[in-house]
Amino acid sequence: MSLLVEVFVREPDGKVRILDVPEGVYQSGGFESWRTTVWGSEFVRSLGARFLPVLASGDLYVEAEDVPEFRSEVELLRSRLDEVAHGTQRPRTIEEHRDNIDTRLRIIEESIRKALEIGGGVLIW
Repeated sequence: MSLLVEVFVREPDGKVRILDVPEGVYQSGGFESWRTTVWGSEFVRSLGARFLPVLASGDLYVEAEDVPEFRSEVELLRSRLDEVAHGTQRPRTIEEHRDNIDTRLRIIEESIRKALEIGGGVLIW
């Protein structure tokens, strides 16, 4: 299984409405195991991440007002991509692991962009 990255809006009654994704758009935020081995890892936490580590214990709902701060966190991880790959290496090549993290960060960044455009939030589950 893999983590899904979605954009959502809050309805007036507080319910979450997940936006439709165009067919063929890849939404993976990483493997299910990444909840603890990458996004929730001690290394990512040590960089000051506070949103993505939530995945270690549950789903991540980034509300609209927090999306700019979430974008900063993702930008931080991207700026230290090589370190994140080395600090969270799985039993495969470091290059493959780095490329996988890079791909997932791009997917998250695209969802952040869409959320900012519409005043929505980002859900990773």
